[in-house]
Amino acid sequence: MRLLHTSDWHLGITLGGHPREQEHVRFLTWLRGMLQEQSVDALLITGDIFDAANPPAAAQRLYYDFLAGCHAALPTLDIVIIGGNHDSPGRLDAPAELLNRFRVRVIGGFASQPDGKPDFERLLVPLTNATGDVAAWCVAVPFIRPSDVGLAEDFRQGAQALYAQLFEAAQQRRQPGQALVATGHAFMVGGQVSDTERPIECGGLYALPPDIFPEDIAYVALGHLHRAQCVANRPNVRYSGSPLPLSFAERDYAHQVVLIELEGECAARIEPLPIPRVRDLLRVPRQGAAPLAAVLDELRQLPTTPTAPDKLPPLVEVCVQLDRPQPNLKDDIERALNGVWAELARIELVHPQPDRAALPDGLSQNSHTNLTPEAMFRACYRDKRGSDPPEALEQAFHTLLQETLQEMTP
Repeated sequence: MRLLHTSDWHLGITLGGHPREQEHVRFLTWLRGMLQEQSVDALLITGDIFDAANPPAAAQRLYYDFLAGCHAALPTLDIVIIGGNHDSPGRLDAPAELLNRFRVRVIGGFASQPDGKPDFERLLVPLTNATGDVAAWCVAVPFIRPSDVGLAEDFRQGAQALYAQLFEAAQQRRQPGQALVATGHAFMVGGQVSDTERPIECGGLYALPPDIFPEDIAYVALGHLHRAQCVANRPNVRYSGSPLPLSFAERDYAHQVVLIELEGECAARIEPLPIPRVRDLLRVPRQGAAPLAAVLDELRQLPTTPTAPDKLPPLVEVCVQLDRPQPNLKDDIERALNGVWAELARIELVHPQPDRAALPDGLSQNSHTNLTPEAMFRACYRDKRGSDPPEALEQAFHTLLQETLQEMTP
C-alpha cells in the first residue's frame, strides 16, 4: 500500500499582515492531485493543521473543503489527522464521529480511558489498501501535553511509557505481513528548528529520544518542525516539514510531502515529492543589513511584471542598517516598491551594536541566540554577582521556566 505524509499546514497564518490563503489553496489543490496521481491509500496529516486554536472561518473552510474533495475523488482513501501544539484538541475532535463516516480519523488530543490508560480504540488505526484489506496499523499519537503523562515526574519518561503501551497493543492487533507505522507531533532530540516553532523544547525539557520508536517500525510520520528532515539518520523516521515557508528564515527550505510505499511489514520506498512554490519570500539585502540608499536601489531593480503566470507576487523583508534616525524611512521604501511586482511584508532596523565590554561576562554579540535559558541565567548572574548562582536558585529558575513553558503550550 501507499502512504503520503504531510504536516504543519498552519492554515490561517499571516506574514507581515498578508494572508497566506491563496498559497494554501494552491497547495491543497496540488496535494489532492498527488493523492490521485500516486494512487495513495492513506494520508497522514501530523499536526498543526491550523495556526491558532481559534482559526478564522476561511481556514476552517479550506480544511473541510479539502477533506470533502478527497472523499469525493478517492472514496476508499484513509485519512489520519492528529492535533499539534497550535491546534485546539477540542475543536479538531468535535466532528470526529461525523468524519469517521468518511474514513477520516481525527485524534485532536491524547485520548484516555476513565482509568487513565490510553484509549486504544481511538489511538490505534487500521489502514486498508486498494483491495480493502488491512495492510498496516497506525499508532496515531497527537501532541502530548504534560497533563497527558499523568503523575510521571519526567515528561520524557512519561511520553516514552505512553508510546510503549501503544506499540505493545498494536503488536497484539496486527497480523503477520501487516506493517506498523506511527505518528507524533513533537520535538525529537537532534531536530533542526526554525524561528517559527514555539520553544516547547527549550532546555530539552520536552525533547523525545529517537529510540522511542522500535527498530522494526516501517515508518514514523512526524510533525512540529518546519524543516523537512530525517531523525537520527533513520530514513523512515522523519518530519515532512511545512508545505510553505512560514517566515523569512524558512525561505530557502525545500518544502515537500513524503510518499511511502509499503511491502509487507517494511517500507520498500520513501520518496520526497517537492511542493511547487507559488510565492517567493525575498530578503533585501539577501544577507545582513545595508544602508537605506543601497536597499532602495535594490528594491527598484525588482521585476515589475509577474515572473511566471501561476505565481503570486513575492513578499519582501527589508533590512536597513541605520546610524541615525530616518523619519521617512517607510515612505521611502514604499515609493521604491511602487510599480514593482512585490509586496512589503516587514522592515527590520539594525542599529550600531553596543560595546562588547557592556555585555555580561561569557556573552558575546549574538551568542545569546545559541544559549539555553539556563546558560543565559548563569552568565547574567556571574556578571552581576561575580560567582555562579547557588544550586537552590538554579533549581528555582528551572521550576519557573517549566511552569512558564507549560502556560505557553495550548
